[in-house]
Formats: sequence, structure tokens, C-alpha cells
Amino acid sequence: MAKVFKALSNPNRLELYLQIVKAQETSYETGCECLISDIAKSLKIGAPTISHHLKELSNAELIFTERKGKFVVARVNEVMVNEAKELLMIHQK
Repeated sequence: MAKVFKALSNPNRLELYLQIVKAQETSYETGCECLISDIAKSLKIGAPTISHHLKELSNAELIFTERKGKFVVARVNEVMVNEAKELLMIHQK
């Protein structure tokens, strides 16, 4: 879990992750995929930095990415999210 929290400790990376979560939720409703190029437009960071952040989120197993032609599609790793959620809930019991 330390790698998850470390990955989310960077403000830009956290914002990117939250945008992926939001886009994925919207994609369930609209049937569209979560394209990183669409998310990148809303962030104030360059493509190389976004690529680095995606790699860090992927290494922490928070997201899965795949290429679809010239686009990168991301989706949230629900298993890892649930594990983190369970860890945080332990302290509330």
C-alpha cells in the first residue's frame, strides 16, 4: 500500500488519477472510453510529465493503460482501490 499512497502524494499525479476516475465514471454512462489525450487538455502539465505520472500510477497498480491506435486509454484498477479502501476503513472499526 505504501507505493499506492506514494504515487498519490504528488498533487499533479493525484489530480490526473482523479480525472481518470471521473472520466471512467462518465464513460460508463456514455459508452466512451477514458482517453488520456482528453484528460491532458484539462491539466496544466506537458505530455512528457503526464506520461511519467501515468507510469507511476501504473507501477503502483492504481490504473491499467493500453494503446488504441495513437491514443492511450486508462482505466482504474478496482481491486487496488478496494484494498486501499479496506486498509483505511480498519481504523474506523
